[in-house]
Formats: sequence, C-alpha cells, structure tokens
Amino acid sequence: MAGSPTTTLSMIDDVMDRQGISSAQITIIVIALILNMLDGFDVTAMAFTAHSIGESLQIPPQQLGIVFSTALAGMMLGAMFLAPYSDVIGRRNMLLICVLAIGASMVLTGYTTALWQLVILRAITGLGVGSMLASLATITSEYTPARYRSLTVVSITAGYPLGATMGGFIAAPLLTEYGWPSIFFVGGVATLLMVAVVYLWVPESLQFLITKRPPGALEKINDALVKMDKEPLKELPAAPAATEASKASVFSLLTPERRARTLQLWSTFFFCFISLYFLMSWVPKLVINSGLSEAQGVYGAVAFNGGGVIGILMLGWMAAGRSLSQLIAVFLCGAAITMTAFATLADHLPLLVSLAVIGFLLQGGFTGLYAVAAKIYPTEVRTTGVGWAIGLGRFGAVVGPYVGGIFIAMGMSMELNFYIFAVPMALAGLLAFRLKVQ
Repeated sequence: MAGSPTTTLSMIDDVMDRQGISSAQITIIVIALILNMLDGFDVTAMAFTAHSIGESLQIPPQQLGIVFSTALAGMMLGAMFLAPYSDVIGRRNMLLICVLAIGASMVLTGYTTALWQLVILRAITGLGVGSMLASLATITSEYTPARYRSLTVVSITAGYPLGATMGGFIAAPLLTEYGWPSIFFVGGVATLLMVAVVYLWVPESLQFLITKRPPGALEKINDALVKMDKEPLKELPAAPAATEASKASVFSLLTPERRARTLQLWSTFFFCFISLYFLMSWVPKLVINSGLSEAQGVYGAVAFNGGGVIGILMLGWMAAGRSLSQLIAVFLCGAAITMTAFATLADHLPLLVSLAVIGFLLQGGFTGLYAVAAKIYPTEVRTTGVGWAIGLGRFGAVVGPYVGGIFIAMGMSMELNFYIFAVPMALAGLLAFRLKVQ
C-alpha cells in the first residue's frame, strides 16, 4: 500500500539526521559547491573573453550579445524542458550527462573560428547548466541533515558568483599569457574531471530510488546509507501516493487564487534577470571601453561577483525574523540607487568598490527570490512553481545581454548603460515588496 509523501520524506529526514553529518555527506555537499562554482566560471567565461574574441574573430558587440543570450536561452530551456527528465533517468544520471556536455562544449569553444560555432557551443553549455541545477539542489538537500539544510542551500547558491569571482583571478593572467582560448580549455578540462568525481562519490537521489524503484533500488539505497555511516534498511519504504504533484503544470500556477502572485513573481524574476545578466555579461567590456585595461575589466567582474557572494550570505543571515520579500526589496532598490549614483559620480567613486556594492545588493536580493518562490506555492506544486519562475524569468537574462550589446555597439557610455539598467532593477524591487512573503 502506498504511503503519503510526507511520511516517506519524514523517514528520509530521520535517516539523514541520525548520528550527525558524515564525511560522505560533506563530500556530496562539497562536490555540489564545486559544480556550482564551475558553472559560474563556465557561464561568465564569455564575459571575461568578449573583448578579445570580438577583436580576434572580428565579431561586433551586437553579435556577441547574441552569443551571450544564446547561452542564457539554453539555461532557460534546459531548466524548463530538460531538467524534468531527471525524474525519468535519475538525478545522478542527469548530473553526469550535463557535466559531460558542459565540459566538452567548453573545450570545443576554445577552437572556434566563427560566430555560428560560438552560438552552437554556448547553447550546449547553457542547456547543460540549466538542466543540472534542479538535480544538484535536490541531491544536496536530500543528503543534508535538516538542521544544516538552509545553510547548505545558501552556501551552494553562493558557489555560482564565487566561481565567477575566482575565475576572474584565473582569467586575467591566462588572457595575457595564452589568449582567450585558454580560459575555455581550463574551464572545460576542470569540468570534465568532475564527471569522474560525480560518478565515484555522488549517489542517486534517495527520493528517486524510493519513488521510481529501479532494479536494485534497495541495494543502492543501502550502499549510500552505509557509506554515510547510517543504518541500512531491511526493505523499501512505502512509495509516495500519487498526488497533485504528479499532475502539476503551469496551469496549476494560474488558477484564480494563484494567478496574481504567480504573474507578480514571474515579473520580479524577469526584471531582476535583465539587470543581473547585463552586468555579468558586459561589465568587463564596459570597463575596457571606458579606457581601462583588459585585466581591469576582468577584475571589475571579480568585484561584482565577489560582492555578490557576501551579499547572498548576508541576506541569508538577515532573513531570520524579518519579512523576506521586504528585505529583498530593500536590497534590489538599493542596487538600483547605487547603479544610478555610480553613473552620476563615476569620476569620483572607486570603480571596484562601486561594482562590489552593486553586486552585494543585486545578487543578494536576487538569490532571495528563490526562497520566496518556494514559500509562495504549496508542496504539491512547489517544484513546478519554482521551475517556471526561474525558467520564464531567464527570458530577462536573454534580453539583458542582447540589448546591452546593441547599446554598446551604438557607442553608449558605461554610465548611460548603468542609468538604463537601473530601471528594471528598481521595478524588481517594487514588485518584490508587493509579494509580502515572510
């Protein structure tokens, strides 16, 4: 007889909470963090190299904007349409396929000689990154004791800007010594090495094994439990009963009682993604166009993403006992104000400090939207709700870099770009305030 999802999930939590956290569980968390860091490096590698690629392959900025947007469109499509197949083939198998695709496409990018090759390979990279995130989050949360789960999720999320930050320190000397292809070679080889790491040390999702019951499910569950110093099971627990979760679709998010908040949430993600990915994609190029060196352009991206890491952790710490949506609104509106102030006083403000503050506020507030999305929807439609919010919001990640490329090709200054992209940031902050989530 099938048991309830709550009973099954409680059983998994009970098993994970016994005897504290083991070295095997810490290993899974560290691997997830490294994969997120590599994603941050892989996706922002194009930002580090845009100026050099443009000059080397004679590609104008508006066409480079298409390359940026293609990768981000791949992330959107991967999250919405490919990630759900992890429920069919398994979370671990999806991770292995995605890491292999990302690594291979990165290495091949270093050999590109034409725009169409860049577009295809960056689309593959984006599809891989977008497809693996849900599986990565699921496995990490399942193998983390409940009392550490919130901290772990925040830490894993911070891996993306942390990877982009550390990647900047790697990219700057590589660009000078070996040219732009070396950045893709280094990122691609590092990612391909993680295929073996995932294969050896990341077990299949316990929830997948219990729900889908593939051949040898009990043996696989017990093998994972023994490695984590947990007591093995004598038999498979009851499978979760079919619920609305199995029937959840985008239409279940647009019922009369959910429609207003759903559209509001999608709009908040959309506007936030526009400004975030414009900055992540074009900060190095804008800094170079303002008269500074290519290395300073890379370090501008490092400052923006480094501030983001601190902002994400700070928002997680500040959220306890406060209205989450109001706190996010303060961060996002603060980012819009800081972008406007920087554009107005660019000659009098230190560049790297300004970008770090903008990254702190923008990325800290943006990351909080993931938690807001999870709180808005009930359990039975939560995965669908979060997935579609992120997926549709990523359309803004496609728009931002593409429009930014057009503006840069038109000769717009860095300051004017910051004025323009502060507007969607302010709109995101106002919409976040109206979500009213604790």
